Amino acid sequence: MFKIDGDVFRPPQKDILFSTLVGNGVQIAMTFLITLVFAALDFLSPEKPGALLTCLILCYVLLGIPAGYTSARLYKMFGGTNWQKIALTTAITCPSLIFVILFVLNLVLWENVSSTAIPCTTFVALLALWFCISTPLVFIGAYLGFKRPVYKNPIPINQIPREIPKQPLYTKPLLSILVSGILPFGCIFIQLFFILNSIWAHQYYHYFGFLLIVYIILIITCSETTILLCYFHLCTEDYNWWWRSFLTSGSTAVYFFLYSGYYFATKLKISDGISTFLYFGYTLMLTFILFLFTGAIGFLACFWFVRKIYSVIKWDYVKQVAINDISNYFK
Repeated sequence: MFKIDGDVFRPPQKDILFSTLVGNGVQIAMTFLITLVFAALDFLSPEKPGALLTCLILCYVLLGIPAGYTSARLYKMFGGTNWQKIALTTAITCPSLIFVILFVLNLVLWENVSSTAIPCTTFVALLALWFCISTPLVFIGAYLGFKRPVYKNPIPINQIPREIPKQPLYTKPLLSILVSGILPFGCIFIQLFFILNSIWAHQYYHYFGFLLIVYIILIITCSETTILLCYFHLCTEDYNWWWRSFLTSGSTAVYFFLYSGYYFATKLKISDGISTFLYFGYTLMLTFILFLFTGAIGFLACFWFVRKIYSVIKWDYVKQVAINDISNYFK
């Protein structure tokens, strides 16, 4: 871990995409938190599911500032200079993917003249909220974040990247990423069953206070798991921790998708192809949202951890180098 101190803060590949995903993940995490607090305080009645969905949409739209702020600060730390570019990608990339999935699913519903289809006027309203409120707020957040001083790395970055030695089996990227998602998924496993029942079996969900506790436990578990895996990789002199920290906790979404498939096969009696397509389409959208949320939480925890340990190691390292230089001078 001491040998890679000059490479551990080397910017990741595809830094714009990385900053965009983290910013959108922060926006989703804050949206979930505020909505769950309102629901736990009985401001949102479970007998009116439209109220919960409305609160989620409004919170997401109004929290564009934290998304742009987070993305811009990371982008500036990676050496970026065009804050308008990162603001545009943050405002467009992830929301457009979610919107496209939702639009395709509703095309199927419109084609079959389903009563559950979202009206065209609702889509126009969503677009208005997206481009007229959320996008300007993201630009404001990016502007404010770019005006802030850049994050200074505790240790300077070497000009020549250090070669990463051969890694043991337990630190292989794919294996460690997939295994690390099991623990966070275990935190939400029980509540996930009741949530899916409320969505697909039309059952009321009343345990928002307990769900808020589970949400906090999920954040803590994602943070601890990612920090532990990051420490193992640093000890094996692998300094590519940026993307891995995001994917480590983000892999929770993989198990959510697999469990949704199990729930579909064992709990739901759906046989026609259109209903199956709609189920897995909505599940894919929720999986992507969960991936952004858990990935951002894992990265931010890991980012704090790496900066913390290397800000402490730095002074010990400098003192040791000074002692060695003095010893060599008097020999």
